[in-house]
Amino acid sequence: MLTKSQNVASQFRALIRAVATALDVLPLHKVDVCEEVKELVELVAKQARKAKFDVDPNDERASRRVHSVLRQFEKGTEPDVTALQGILNYLEIKNWSDCNREIEFLEEEISLEYRDCKEREAPLLSSLVGFLTYCRVVIFEKLNYDFPFPSRNSDQSEARHSTEMITCVNPEDFRCPISLELMTDPVTVSTGQTYDRASIQKWLKAGNKICPKTGENLTNTELVPNTTLKRLIQQFCSDNGISLAKSCNRSRDIARTIVAGSSAAAHAMQFLSWFLTRRLVFGTEEQKNKAAYEIRVLARSSIFNRACLIEVGTVPPLLDLLTTDDIDRSTQENAISALFKLSKHASGPENIMESGGLNPILYVLKNGLSLEARQIAAATVFYLSSVKEYRKLIGENPEAIPALVELIKGGTTCGKKNAVVAIFGLLLLPRNHQRVLEAGAVPVLVDVLATCDKDELVTECLAVLAALAENVDGAHAVLQQASALALIVGMLRSATSRAGKEHSASILLSLCVNVGAEVVAVLAKDSSLMPVLYSLITDGTHQAAKKARFLIKVLQDFNETRTSGLKRDK
Repeated sequence: MLTKSQNVASQFRALIRAVATALDVLPLHKVDVCEEVKELVELVAKQARKAKFDVDPNDERASRRVHSVLRQFEKGTEPDVTALQGILNYLEIKNWSDCNREIEFLEEEISLEYRDCKEREAPLLSSLVGFLTYCRVVIFEKLNYDFPFPSRNSDQSEARHSTEMITCVNPEDFRCPISLELMTDPVTVSTGQTYDRASIQKWLKAGNKICPKTGENLTNTELVPNTTLKRLIQQFCSDNGISLAKSCNRSRDIARTIVAGSSAAAHAMQFLSWFLTRRLVFGTEEQKNKAAYEIRVLARSSIFNRACLIEVGTVPPLLDLLTTDDIDRSTQENAISALFKLSKHASGPENIMESGGLNPILYVLKNGLSLEARQIAAATVFYLSSVKEYRKLIGENPEAIPALVELIKGGTTCGKKNAVVAIFGLLLLPRNHQRVLEAGAVPVLVDVLATCDKDELVTECLAVLAALAENVDGAHAVLQQASALALIVGMLRSATSRAGKEHSASILLSLCVNVGAEVVAVLAKDSSLMPVLYSLITDGTHQAAKKARFLIKVLQDFNETRTSGLKRDK
């Protein structure tokens, strides 16, 4: 509001003049109203003609100072901290939390600009975000919160959303049933079905009173935002470089772009990157902790930020923090989380590995001061394993896979997921199969299947077991678990996701092929299995249907062979 104060004042002056003109030409003598009303109208018209709407001189001076700072950033000049402090004092931004709230508000405004395909104010808003972010990092030394410490939830949630989508979330579920496009603003109707807001509003405006997907009557037209699904879609798009904009080709979500929202924002981020790197190297322990936290926040918000932070060399000092002898829990969590964010950038894994980052990250995975740090380290290993060459290096490290297996045993649901998908990434290199088996992963995964009620985690465990069962050794390892075969058959029947059913069918087929008649004989006796397989052919994915057909043929051949053998015996 401060930066647009002159514009706002001009609009109000134009509005007041329009009111005065309208009242002047109003033919009161022809309107049947009482004298009191006529006097009131004349009074308002008189006041409107006299009214002035000028910007407060103090606001005007503050606005000029803000624009001056933005111009300095645009030119690549680092502004004087005293001038910045003066602006913050005038705006009554007194601490880190106040500043962060202003940034979050502006970022929400930017999101609305892009969502509505306006974008006219986005460069200015981006510049202001850059200005305030610079102030938050450089001026406010203390991290103060009026809410629970962010790291307890934000990174765990982000790691979980980043990893669970590898095997359990079907991107097709992110499409609106009406438009068949990715939903940008998912909302839920009274029947429990979710649609993109624009699509369902258009449906309702056309006079439709039923749910498009189920055909049920809508008890009301209330549209409830599905924030959980929206976050999943945003994370999916962020990790896969997909733009959510479907009706505006130029729409760019600032949280997903490789380009800064403005020149001022770009230079502010570059200055911050250097500042934070210096703090990581030369700062006090408290300053290093805050620098690591600021990096994890900045790297979460934009690909451009990640690129800047990697380019100036924040990775090596962050790695050094992980294994510092007197490091505290908070600093370790902030450092590993910052590295996790940076590992998502295209150059992140290479930068981390080339800086000797594997051993420090594995150290945290195995010996982290908190369970959260260990779980984020597992998610980081997953991103490192996205590079083919690094799967070999990680797999050859004697501590990597055993530490992941231990986390599956003792982690939270989120930690188990991170460890499972990290193992899945390593299994993309065939020579890691034996290492995973030797680490005792199979009994741990089967135990998760038997005890866990989280569909996402179960599906991910099935994916890893399916990959292992493709080899003879892996198939025998699965079968050695007394309850494994019955569990997997049960999963084929009860899995709620198409991916879970596909993985279950894949495991059963691999067991039949790699183990042989022992497994086929057990499956052939289960009369309820065939209907499930036929259902998978019609309702499953293409790959699931293919595996189901193959498995049906194996069972039919076995039954025919057994039947013909019995006839010969007679």
